[in-house]
Amino acid sequence: MKIYHSIEAFKKVKNAVVTTGTFDGVHLGHLKIINRLRKIANTIDGETVLLTFSPHPRIVLFSDNSLKLISSKNEKIERLRQAGIDHLIIHPFSREFSRLSSVEFVRDILVNKLGTRRLVIGYNHHFGRNREGSFEHLKEFGPLYGFQVEEISAQDVEEVSVSSTKIRKALESGDVKTARAYLTHDFCLSGIVVKGNHLGHKIGFPTANIKVVDSHKLIPANGVYAVRVLVRDKEYTGMLNIGVRPTIDGSEKTIEVHVINFDEDIYGERLVIFFDDWIRKEQKFESLDALKSQLVKDRAALLNRQSAKDR
Repeated sequence: MKIYHSIEAFKKVKNAVVTTGTFDGVHLGHLKIINRLRKIANTIDGETVLLTFSPHPRIVLFSDNSLKLISSKNEKIERLRQAGIDHLIIHPFSREFSRLSSVEFVRDILVNKLGTRRLVIGYNHHFGRNREGSFEHLKEFGPLYGFQVEEISAQDVEEVSVSSTKIRKALESGDVKTARAYLTHDFCLSGIVVKGNHLGHKIGFPTANIKVVDSHKLIPANGVYAVRVLVRDKEYTGMLNIGVRPTIDGSEKTIEVHVINFDEDIYGERLVIFFDDWIRKEQKFESLDALKSQLVKDRAALLNRQSAKDR
């Protein structure tokens, strides 16, 4: 997959089969569009082109600092690479770019810059200034500018239409299983290991404190999770706690992972955490001994579950 960090950097290709959108999470619905893109490209001896944007348009247009994203930029790139896209354009989104009318977007971007021969878009896709452009507009523009357009219906899972918004809501409630079903891959967090207060060491459950660098990355609901942890290119089983550590009257939100059967100095290193399952809510215990007792039970349950899965 070739990556371009602006539309201007892209050079036209033969029979460009194009789609555009934010593609946060690269979920089932997105994969349905991409698979159709690839099928058309194979039929007409073309190449697939995906145009997306950074930052997310809502962050730019509405100063929406509350918007949290399923995928970081690098995670999205890797998912699109795995999906088989030929050309990925990540264009800097700005207020100036948002002022392009729907006609200007089609004529100047899709046709003149990208050389679109076939356009595939998702259900209810809008584009151009104030989201004025729609599938109906594209059907009118197509014959005029020499391309064909196709709209892909929403992907359903158990009669629920998949969307990035629904995946975010699932994660914000700790429902990582639903998120996985919609994404077709495990939700993950990555971050740098930073110094903590060593409470875990004191009670026999040493943890790595994770600082997530991407300020717009979604952090799932507070609670304890069964996870897999990628450390130095090797994967381990782990227990992750997201929350404020109420047993010690904490107030600042932390992300701490206990990596089972691992005891090495990894301060300053980057970990990747894959979410397997929800274990329980974060809760306040009457003492550190009571907390330790619960963590022993949590770890035993996690390892039993892992053993059953491996059989």
